[in-house]
Amino acid sequence: MSLDQATIRDLLRGYVDALSGADGAVLSKAIGIDGGRVLVELELPYPAQSRHLDIEREVQRLLERAPGAIAATVRVRSRALSHQVRDGLAPMSGVRNILAIASGKGGVGKSTTAINLAMALQREGARVGVIDADIYGPSVPRMLGLHGKPESPDGKSILPMRAHGLQTMSIGCLIDEDAPMIWRGPMVTQALMQLLNDTAWQDLDYLIVDLPPGTGDIQLTLCQKVPLTAAIIVTTPQDIALLDARKALRMFQKVDVPVLGIVENMAIHICSNCGHAEHIFGEGGGQRMAEQYDVALLGSLPLDRRIREQADGGEPMVLVEPESEVAMRYGDIARKMTALLSKLPRNKLLINSGLLA
Repeated sequence: MSLDQATIRDLLRGYVDALSGADGAVLSKAIGIDGGRVLVELELPYPAQSRHLDIEREVQRLLERAPGAIAATVRVRSRALSHQVRDGLAPMSGVRNILAIASGKGGVGKSTTAINLAMALQREGARVGVIDADIYGPSVPRMLGLHGKPESPDGKSILPMRAHGLQTMSIGCLIDEDAPMIWRGPMVTQALMQLLNDTAWQDLDYLIVDLPPGTGDIQLTLCQKVPLTAAIIVTTPQDIALLDARKALRMFQKVDVPVLGIVENMAIHICSNCGHAEHIFGEGGGQRMAEQYDVALLGSLPLDRRIREQADGGEPMVLVEPESEVAMRYGDIARKMTALLSKLPRNKLLINSGLLA
């Protein structure tokens, strides 16, 4: 029995990507047949480089069950596509998607989460940038070990700073670390817009925006004037933190910015001496909030001293201990959130302009 593409496509439907929900036939970009040899190329719509080999092996075994098949070669790649933003907003030059990381409340580990998720996305093969939107209390330069000032070759735009492969910008890169920003609201929002628009971002799949706490001027300006693709809410399980996290989530809903899900930080503490596990900030708060607002619980992260120590030292956990359980959790969350993002409508403006394949 000779093989044909219809037979191969039927077999590919037997593989379903757990995160995107797409089957192998939908993901296939090319099918080649030479006698009993089959070559299939699959494309995931989100960065998942760490999963490519496992998917290749699983689909290969599936295809080699076909009558007449001698051998199958499967190649998997990932591609981040640009997704829809609010009507009336144009995409930002050099950036496919802008993701806001918000909490509503300070002290829940939002900046640490944003940095480690950015590193996790980069490990999965994405081109990632981080912008520190906290003008009053910028922390990203310290967390990434940034030193020096950004360059401006043309005197108009500034080049993003580079740290561990990430493109990044922060008001903290332009002032002394201990200099207070004694500015009123309009000056702060203007500074944020300049940081965003005057930075020459270079071919980013994702620009992560580390938002300050609250739902005030900076957050509203960002939602109304910046082409945000989606948002992620970070909270602890504590009821007090959840109160403000709910406000942040509702703010995004009111301005028509999709919320991809909730990250529950500091969910559990495991004693480094005896191994005792304790829910210091309560238990199950993130899950209850996710169910209340019909969004995904992207994952839970532990209260771990190493996360804090490495952030203070300018080397994020995902970079320093990439094979640790904590780093794996960040990776899981990064893949889940971008897989959910891949299900949102594409950016029609870019498609119609011919800038996207």
